[in-house]
Amino acid sequence: MIEEGSMRSDKIIKIVTPARICLFGDHQDYLGLPVIACAINKFINLTAEENTIKEFVISLPDINSERRFSISETFEYLKKDDHFASAIRVVLKHGCKIDRGFNLTISGNIPINAGVSSSSAILVAWLHFLLKAFGAHLEITPEFISQLAYEAEVLEHNSPGGKMDQYSIGIGNMVFSETGKYFNFEIIGNSLNGMILGESGVLKDTLGLLGIVKTNALKSIEIIKNEHPNFQIETATLTEYDSYVDLLSEKLKPYFYAAIQNHIITKKALIELKKPSVDLKIIVQLINEHHKILRDDLKITVPKVDVMIEAALQAGAYGAKIVGSGGGGCIVAISEIGNEEKISEAIKQAGGKDAYPVLVAKGTRLF
Repeated sequence: MIEEGSMRSDKIIKIVTPARICLFGDHQDYLGLPVIACAINKFINLTAEENTIKEFVISLPDINSERRFSISETFEYLKKDDHFASAIRVVLKHGCKIDRGFNLTISGNIPINAGVSSSSAILVAWLHFLLKAFGAHLEITPEFISQLAYEAEVLEHNSPGGKMDQYSIGIGNMVFSETGKYFNFEIIGNSLNGMILGESGVLKDTLGLLGIVKTNALKSIEIIKNEHPNFQIETATLTEYDSYVDLLSEKLKPYFYAAIQNHIITKKALIELKKPSVDLKIIVQLINEHHKILRDDLKITVPKVDVMIEAALQAGAYGAKIVGSGGGGCIVAISEIGNEEKISEAIKQAGGKDAYPVLVAKGTRLF
């Protein structure tokens, strides 16, 4: 638990929230299937100091931007991707009493538009601040912050995403999330040694690519269920894929296969990661299998990402995969401890914008 309630006398509030990477289950949470993700030690830092003008004045120096609005603003009309506004709408529904203005600075070292959820980290920090400063009907816990961030980012905007980003960032550590009708999560570890994050520098089209993959995956499942009402993607096997695939067009077949096989891989990874002693060779084998599906079936990689991953493997990485919705962004590679710098340099030599070791991190917290 982060804290008990809200100390409304605080005039200065400081919050740090981490980035996240998805290890297993990319493009699965919107299908109601589980994911395994972890927070990493790249951060957004929020500092808020009470002012006397009854306004929020938000400075975003990393993108040379400023936002300001009255504390009485309720944002009845919501603009696309305005998460500052959607968070206000959500916290007001949950009992926040906004009665003071603050000057805020939000900055950090999370790569922007790179598949490690910089925008979700900013939103979680902003929501955490609002709850800390102004309270709510319920106790302020990591789970509560994560849920409200999901409501603000996805539900308020009718976006195609799931809950992975918000809960990974809010809860922290390594988290297994059941994302279906009966959502729940479990912290399954607080470390995974030998991780390297590689930035491609290719900006990704999150909503566009996410929307395409989601639409095709859901359409393929719907076609199967129309013919076989008892079919359940949550328990589907490759035998069922072989039985039903001929019902689908050539365009939809890869999405149906990816939905089933990625789920199988995630379940295998969960079994291994929950063991007292994790066999890293099994984990990286599953990571490589997962990436192959993302590359060859969902086709969410780009040439630079493919080259970076090959360079990491040639330099001695055990495994590597694209991170996030795809179309650019970052990769994560896993290596033997002590080999991280060599692999980081190989990724950069292959054209990566940057590469460096990362560690599993805690979730959003006061500091």
